[in-house]
Amino acid sequence: MPVEEFVAGWISAFGEGFPTHSLIASHESHTLRAGVDPSMVPFALQVLGFFKGMSFPLLSVALVNSVMFGAYSNALLYLSATHHHDRHTNPPHYAHVLIAGSFSGLMQAVVLAPVDLIKVRLQNQLHPYGLRSLAGASGAQYRGPVHCSVSIFREEGVMGLFRGTRALVLRDTPTLAIYFLTYTSLCQAMTAQEREPGPVTVLVAGGCAGTASWVLATPLDVIKARLQMDGVKGVSYCGVWDCIRISVRREGPQVFLKGLTLNIIRAFPVNAVTFLSYENILKLIYWW
Repeated sequence: MPVEEFVAGWISAFGEGFPTHSLIASHESHTLRAGVDPSMVPFALQVLGFFKGMSFPLLSVALVNSVMFGAYSNALLYLSATHHHDRHTNPPHYAHVLIAGSFSGLMQAVVLAPVDLIKVRLQNQLHPYGLRSLAGASGAQYRGPVHCSVSIFREEGVMGLFRGTRALVLRDTPTLAIYFLTYTSLCQAMTAQEREPGPVTVLVAGGCAGTASWVLATPLDVIKARLQMDGVKGVSYCGVWDCIRISVRREGPQVFLKGLTLNIIRAFPVNAVTFLSYENILKLIYWW
């Protein structure tokens, strides 16, 4: 099994834009709970809040991207018998791209589940550990990612670490199929036959792929975030469909659009840079 794609995916992950992750996660899962006035949160903590939960995903997102690109490329190699560096002269069938992208999404969801849960829990803390809210609410539950994971395991068991996994699988499996299909089709459409896509083509195709995938992913991302925060104050939802039903009943269909604007703003530049980094890192690896 070729490992070059895993390595390139690992390194390309460091172009991710994490401060927006915190804002999106908080928005989707109702971080500011009843009785907590945003004006009562000190400005310094509001600024630091943009970077909450970043240290853990900064280290782990490399693994996630590695699995995403590596699983996709190896699945496509199995289906089309064509290596990455030969795909501009022998492009794969779109059906193969969809299947390989779906497989990549499934693998990413399995690896990402505990990591994403811990990230969301950390990002939804209004105050540092040990500091109580000025509004009288309880302070943060977790000191950091290790304490968070141990606490979840102790209070909710092994399955607690995989809270929201079904929603994550439902989100990532079709989303990454569209992600890689959009990127591949745009690269082929914008590039002369048997030529290699240029940097501008890769940037545009990567940005459009990220935007398209997040338009599709956002509704289930809202549900995933709510299920992941569900264990903080007891169980409120019986599963994905129950969460969808309750969310729609309380907030209407527009609930599925929460965070969409931020996701789109973030998606284009981040994925443009990610794909450009990935393609150029692979070239360096093959050159060596």
